Amino acid sequence: EGGGLFIGAFAEAPGGGFEADGAHLAGFCYGFVGVRDNAVGFRDPANLRFYAQYAGVRTAYQSYGLGYELKEFQREMVLGLLGVSTIICTYDPLTGVNAHRNIHHFGMDVLEYRVATYGEYGGLLNRLDVPTDRFLMSWDLRRPARRPDYDLGKALAAPRPLAVGVRELGGKRSRLALEVVEGTYPDVPGDILMVRVPRDFYRMLQETDVAEPEVRRIPVDWRLATREVFQTLFERGFRVVDFLKAKDPGSGSFYVLARSAHRSR
Repeated sequence: EGGGLFIGAFAEAPGGGFEADGAHLAGFCYGFVGVRDNAVGFRDPANLRFYAQYAGVRTAYQSYGLGYELKEFQREMVLGLLGVSTIICTYDPLTGVNAHRNIHHFGMDVLEYRVATYGEYGGLLNRLDVPTDRFLMSWDLRRPARRPDYDLGKALAAPRPLAVGVRELGGKRSRLALEVVEGTYPDVPGDILMVRVPRDFYRMLQETDVAEPEVRRIPVDWRLATREVFQTLFERGFRVVDFLKAKDPGSGSFYVLARSAHRSR
């Protein structure tokens, strides 16, 4: 009722069957119908957008692909039940797991970079001292997922807009190696570039939540550095065309950005 859509995935109850209650909720996604142009409002169906506001999977059920299944079902319901063909959402550009799902798997488009979208909003996935910057995304539900059309070799050989090193340090829960920003070079030449992000930004936020200023500042440096790089590259005419996920702890996760590029279907 009211254009909202809540989808829950539930774990099987002891003895079989499913109990649609909080104790068995494994993951969920939620959103609602809105409009693109307030002057047009709801009078034109083409003006309707579905805003995907929340999505999450409990820790015990992560790494099973449940997040992908929830979004796939959300697409079916938004198209079939609500009759809306575009989903709008935001996500933290430093979170590789979301980037791989949204950009590489579903083929969503990055519309813009938004600074401190949620202000001083805390919670498990945010820290008050780390600005809540977000990518604004658009997902055309009627368009098949497009596979990237770019020269990966050229991207690998191009200069990097962001210099990254690895530092071993004592975190909040354990000793670990974390990626650290060493410099930004958003004006590097080239028509296809790769921007690295942390392998696991959520873990970085948690492990650097300590009193030592130098350690605590690591995710802040990532936020400010990638903000500068993305904003400058977008101004130079670049757009995000793919995301490459790290396959092992020693490799990096990268956004692929191209200027005047296109992606094939």
